[in-house]
Amino acid sequence: MRSTWKQIWPPLVAVVFFLAAWQLSVSLFHIEAWILPSPTDIARESSSNAAGIGDHTIATLRLTLIGFPIGTAVGLIVALLLHLLPWAKRALYPLLILSQNVPSIALAPLLVIWFGFGLLPKIVLITLVCFFPIAVATMSGLSQSDRMMMNYMKMAGASKWQIFTKLELPSSLPSLFSGLKISATYAVMGAVVAEWIGADKGIGYYMLLQKSAYRTDRVFVAIAIIVLLSLVLFAIIALLERWLVRWKPRRNS
Repeated sequence: MRSTWKQIWPPLVAVVFFLAAWQLSVSLFHIEAWILPSPTDIARESSSNAAGIGDHTIATLRLTLIGFPIGTAVGLIVALLLHLLPWAKRALYPLLILSQNVPSIALAPLLVIWFGFGLLPKIVLITLVCFFPIAVATMSGLSQSDRMMMNYMKMAGASKWQIFTKLELPSSLPSLFSGLKISATYAVMGAVVAEWIGADKGIGYYMLLQKSAYRTDRVFVAIAIIVLLSLVLFAIIALLERWLVRWKPRRNS
């Protein structure tokens, strides 16, 4: 508990100081609210419009919780196939890297043309955003297994499948969870971008409406919700990692 608190309080203090400096700067320089609202203005707007914002948040969360597991599954399948089939990795890995050079916002219109305005293009977009960090992290973990243990298992007559399931796969879990943490934050971002391409509810849709109305305070509310959802997903995955990867050494500092 003490070590956990030591990890939490430095960023918490930094956030408090940042918000205090923000509030003080807006007050001292008399910045108009439509240009840069103060943290108290944003909190006040969030409280007064909680019901409407809650509906949009639930819509974005639902979309994220559909797309993120699919992106995770695709990333794991790609990583396992490329690891088990070296010739496929040599052929396809450069294409995976190239696929990430295309901005997701540029793909959105194409997905609408190909799949319409329903749920499918949004799920495809989130999947494209999420799968790459998981695939790369998992492949890295699979390739960094203990060579001494691998040689010992080969000398003992272990099959490739036994080496994979007993050594490579367990040793790749820390890297896998690192990829999951990154993808969890990307998933929320992907859901928001997906809502920009055609939705009638969600944080992305809400942001577009408030941008058109020059309601900067409400745009900041939407940003705060996106950050909060990303942090919650990150924390859940970190807890799962702590529970599943119990053999991983912990740092006391």
